[in-house]
Amino acid sequence: MPIEDHALVNEFPEFKEDIHQLKMDDAHFRKLYDEYNHLTKSVEKMEQEIIPATTAEEEQLKKQRLQLKDTLQGYIKATRLAAEKA
Repeated sequence: MPIEDHALVNEFPEFKEDIHQLKMDDAHFRKLYDEYNHLTKSVEKMEQEIIPATTAEEEQLKKQRLQLKDTLQGYIKATRLAAEKA
């Protein structure tokens, strides 16, 4: 079973408004965001044993999700920094 909710707004509550704005205004961010959500749902289904998977497969998806989360966090921070400088 999933231990926590890995929704991006739960991972980065301090960026909740930034995430919402980027989803509305930035197609590339929205694509990455959707991919992150898809990975999260897949991992959750594996953890709940709805989708059969080996431990290695589950761990690989978790690593992909973590890398994507880091990318999204960098994107959010860069966008915020650019807005502050403007």
